[in-house]
Amino acid sequence: MAIRKIVEIGDDKLRKVCKPVEKFDKRLKALLDDMADTMYKAEGVGLAGPQVGILRRVAVIDVGEGLFKLVNPVIVETEGEQTGLEGCLSVPGRRGEVTRPNIVTVQYQDENGEPVTLRTSEFFARAVCHELDHLDGVLYIDKMNREISDEEYEEMMEEDEEYDEEDDQ
Repeated sequence: MAIRKIVEIGDDKLRKVCKPVEKFDKRLKALLDDMADTMYKAEGVGLAGPQVGILRRVAVIDVGEGLFKLVNPVIVETEGEQTGLEGCLSVPGRRGEVTRPNIVTVQYQDENGEPVTLRTSEFFARAVCHELDHLDGVLYIDKMNREISDEEYEEMMEEDEEYDEEDDQ
């Protein structure tokens, strides 16, 4: 597999609407594998086609529940609401607070063209929404409630560490 260059904000490809995938072949499988390798190397949890310069409706996501390869994904149902922190491999050095659905049902095809329906919640739902936005030329910064400063981010991370330590006791 190959590590691909991640397209960053300012590149017009990030603002384009992607075309559906029609051919489920070795090239598609190689693209999805490359995207997964690129995402893992960059220490991300999701990556969409435009982020590697490919204007096709494909995304890979791994929030700790295993790798999901989504081809031609469509959100068919949402429930509830959550507000949380987001960043993006294509928008380095920035973070924002974004409100998204808490539960998302997405229909997509796997890398072989087989239909899949997936119901996700919380962080996984956030990641699905974030990556699918990329397929329509939308970045999280277009939807964020507010930007999170580096100082505020550091404080949030310290609080998370303290909370995790309490759980361990």
